[in-house]
Amino acid sequence: MSALLPDTVLALFNERMAAAAEAGEHEPNAMCLSTVKGDGVSSRMVLLKAWDERGFVFYTNLESDKGQQLHTRPRAALNFHWKSVEQQVRVEGRVEAVSANDADAYFASRPRGSQLGAWASDQSRPLSDRQELLDRVAALEAQYSDGPVPRPPHWSGFRVLPSMIEFWLGGSSRLHDRDRYTFDGERWQRSRLFP
Repeated sequence: MSALLPDTVLALFNERMAAAAEAGEHEPNAMCLSTVKGDGVSSRMVLLKAWDERGFVFYTNLESDKGQQLHTRPRAALNFHWKSVEQQVRVEGRVEAVSANDADAYFASRPRGSQLGAWASDQSRPLSDRQELLDRVAALEAQYSDGPVPRPPHWSGFRVLPSMIEFWLGGSSRLHDRDRYTFDGERWQRSRLFP
């Protein structure tokens, strides 16, 4: 179970994200997404596309490995690491699908090449050679040359609903600061952790 993030926690996340961007992080919204894979764990980098008091949103091919894993076991962990400012944020929680309207709106905002790529890629499946992918993109360019590219039915987004969020700030002599916020089913609790 999760609940809306407190204003203070959301403000702290916004502050950390802004500091990373101002420090010149190439993609401050890059995050490691970990999902449950059978009796193990699978991780990969994805991009955070939206966040608010409800949680953290990213988009993907629903038929990809991560899409299938999240469908089967709707739990995830996120890790943002911003080396330039010696900070990281960890998030754990349940996962839910975003609404079709949210997915449509975000898909429409993507560059046309990314829209075509979402149709062309059978993400996580074997590819004979790069030319096969390029040929698919060329065929889609011709198919949609006169209008907008619709969102594929196999492409949408997920929202991680936090039950835990931890802020880590690097310190000298490895004496880091760690603040963890956990939802106990009724309210958010803050605790400080040893580094």
